[in-house]
Amino acid sequence: MPRTTLRRLNGFDDEPPKLADSTLILIDYQNTYTTGVMELDGWRDALDAAARLVERARREGAEVIHVVNDGGEGTPYDIRTEIGRIHPSVAPADGEPVVVKRAPDAFHETDLGRLVDEAGRSDLVIAGFMTHMCVAFTAQGAFLRGNRPTVVADASATRSLPVAGSEVDARQVHLCALATIADLYGIVVPTQEDLA
Repeated sequence: MPRTTLRRLNGFDDEPPKLADSTLILIDYQNTYTTGVMELDGWRDALDAAARLVERARREGAEVIHVVNDGGEGTPYDIRTEIGRIHPSVAPADGEPVVVKRAPDAFHETDLGRLVDEAGRSDLVIAGFMTHMCVAFTAQGAFLRGNRPTVVADASATRSLPVAGSEVDARQVHLCALATIADLYGIVVPTQEDLA
């Protein structure tokens, strides 16, 4: 019997949006994930893909919102220091808002929802670090508030995780997170070229 998704069972649309008609949310592209204890597998390729995505979004007139995680002073997420800053390859352009969050769901106790509503676009394109954490939870948050999220797989990355005395490879963690999103919360596209 062929596999189906909860999206299909519920009659949700699986057609990728037009990037020009969407709001692009770039999640946690912080230096935190490029070096040291939180360095992600495949971060460089994902960051290159994100740079192409944001350049296209700007060219086509999509709204662009950046999100950063602030873990506080002395943490790898300290946005007041170089380690917590957004990587220069996807740094905000003039006028692009930056949302500061403290939870995996970027909508939780932030002004992201207001910014999304003000942009007036139901379609959200989401990419960032880490796939299994802030990307997945923000996609869920978007879905639960009535938006239509689409995650760009190659512009997202994560790390290997320990579990029950073993370790799950980063590629598997990435794919499992994308599968969870695609099962219900949103559309997953392999690359930004798959967006209309």
